[in-house]
Amino acid sequence: MITAGIDCGSKNTKVVLLKENNILSTASVLSGFDQEESAEQALNSALEKAGIKREDVKHLTATGAGMEAISFADDNVTTITCDGRGTFFLFPSTRTIIDIGAEEGLVVKIDEKGKVKDFGINEKCAAGAGAFIEAMSRALEVDIEIMGELSLKSTKKIPMNAQCTIFAESEVVSLIHQKTSKEDIIHAVHDAIADRNTSMVRQIGIEKDVALIGGVANNIGFVDAMNKNLGFDLLVPKDNIAPQYISALGAALIAQDKIGG
Repeated sequence: MITAGIDCGSKNTKVVLLKENNILSTASVLSGFDQEESAEQALNSALEKAGIKREDVKHLTATGAGMEAISFADDNVTTITCDGRGTFFLFPSTRTIIDIGAEEGLVVKIDEKGKVKDFGINEKCAAGAGAFIEAMSRALEVDIEIMGELSLKSTKKIPMNAQCTIFAESEVVSLIHQKTSKEDIIHAVHDAIADRNTSMVRQIGIEKDVALIGGVANNIGFVDAMNKNLGFDLLVPKDNIAPQYISALGAALIAQDKIGG
């Protein structure tokens, strides 16, 4: 039985196709004004990659901020539940999940069966999410894809005090005028985001193992900052699926559970 999970996020819409616990394909497109159209595009792309037809998909579960806009989904499930299901599938030892996306961060605690016990969400400010890194990459005129690598080359710790994106941009400009290296500024950006998110994690309570998912987990500089801030290494998906697809994977697994696949 083939199932699909669609994660309609604030920036990107991701799809995972699953067959008997095996990932057939993944796809991602920008979430446009028409969220359902974005979901259609992502699904069609995943189907094409897998070489299967739409009718081969027996159940489709949607999740994410725009899940209710996807009328062709068979059902929808919260991101929190999908994060728990997808992460536990990859890392059964996980008890705490940190999900950092484009606009928000959240923490999910799960039990030994992968069921959600508690959660916390930071949705008041994008300063703790991917949008903050994007804004800083524009201010520094650095490709966001290499910010992680540059961060690891930093040789000096620079404090960043601003608590919102607008003020942080001004602070970055000031640091540039002070001839501070871009590597050190980028490192400070990652440290600032790590500080905000680890504070949220500690409020919920840390229980190992801890996994980091979401698009920002692709940034090795941010992962390094989180590891150092927490004092131990986080589990990060990297082998057969990228971190930004874990919610969609969870949705596909839940779809599989519902049809007994």
